[in-house]
Amino acid sequence: MTTTSDNKAISANNQNPWPVQEVAEPNLYRETFTYERLPRASYDGQSAPLDLPETIWITDTTFRDGQQARAPYSCEQAVRLYDLMHKLDGGAGIIRQSEFFLYSERDRQIVRKCLERGYKFPQVTGWIRAIKSDFKLVKDIGLTETGILTSCSDYHIFLKLRKSRTQVLDMYLDTVKAALDSGILPRCHFEDITRADLYGFVLPLAVELIRLGQQYDVKIKIRMCDTMGVGLPWPQAALPRSIPKIAHALRHELGIDSEQLEFHGHNDLHKVVANSVAAWLYGCASCNSTLLGIGERTGNAPLEALVVELAQLRPEPLEIDYTVITEIAQYYEKELGQHIADNYPLVGRDFNVTRAGIHADGLLKNEEIYNIFDTHKLLKRPVRVMITDKSGVAGVKHWIEQHYELEPLAKTDPRLTSIYEQIMAKYEAGRTTSLSDEEMAQWVSEKFGQLPPKAQ
Repeated sequence: MTTTSDNKAISANNQNPWPVQEVAEPNLYRETFTYERLPRASYDGQSAPLDLPETIWITDTTFRDGQQARAPYSCEQAVRLYDLMHKLDGGAGIIRQSEFFLYSERDRQIVRKCLERGYKFPQVTGWIRAIKSDFKLVKDIGLTETGILTSCSDYHIFLKLRKSRTQVLDMYLDTVKAALDSGILPRCHFEDITRADLYGFVLPLAVELIRLGQQYDVKIKIRMCDTMGVGLPWPQAALPRSIPKIAHALRHELGIDSEQLEFHGHNDLHKVVANSVAAWLYGCASCNSTLLGIGERTGNAPLEALVVELAQLRPEPLEIDYTVITEIAQYYEKELGQHIADNYPLVGRDFNVTRAGIHADGLLKNEEIYNIFDTHKLLKRPVRVMITDKSGVAGVKHWIEQHYELEPLAKTDPRLTSIYEQIMAKYEAGRTTSLSDEEMAQWVSEKFGQLPPKAQ
């Protein structure tokens, strides 16, 4: 693993090695983003080298980006979720920060209640526009760090802000300076970086931010935002879509510390987790997420997924309570009325459920054959079998032995085969849905009598 180069390549006294490249017309990368067709994934024959930081962590935007995709959380709900994140982290510093809106009184009440908890992790941070007046909100509520929206693609500079690159750069620097003058650490959100001119605007802006930070003796953070979810995780992918190449350029062409870099992704093209892991692997110390991936449009990287990915990258086991992941999902479903897809990884109802008889037969022989880790121990989710016409006798046997205390059954046990025949008769009569646990329990009771249930 590599560490940082401490911004040595840039000095406040030297000329900017990457001056902003002014253009008369916006560079919309039409060869990649034609708009009439899907974005083009191109490869340039060059590969960014691996650069996994010594320490990596997760940040959260459940109460900012996450609230742009659902009904606003009440104060009680937000504080409970914040408590659960803290419980999941367990003091390990894996979930380091959580960002909040500050605009409404309800937003500020939530922030005050979370601050009253006094948790070290996750640290409460804010999010504001690149407007000086917004800093009063941050200052008044007592936060020490805030995100600032600093959009960096020509889609935003020309088509939304209707300014030149130089004008926008100057506007951002003026706002960041105001934050520093207020004693607030800015986290600059490079919105739409995967459709931006890396060498013509992104690096020039980053250089000026580094130099500004040097004047105030602070390290300004940069959040690489794959706002439209078009990023690609492969090191051979060409700019502007390559997450590895963007991270590598910021790290090694500018010398930015890995601790100053954070990735924020969206899942429009099903790559948010892969892109987040790529960001870690190629130099970002931090990746942003939301609980259950709930966020703008298709959502963000699921926090629980990044916890699991981070654990696989760490050389030593994490001291973290994974069962809280299940607790979080249960809170969303039971208290918030959030539907979680049955096949959703880690927390969906059918996450570790098998319906195939051949799989059930394997589970009977050794659970590891069809279960990738001890889901009962780590998530409080024992392996389950759902009974259908594809379950076979092995599936019925596994279901009974999973639910009741009894000696292992022989596959030829007439009570077992009788239940299997009843099941197949249902499907031959036209049934198309799986059997409920209640139906199975009734048939078992009829054939076996009252059996003591197995402790789950």
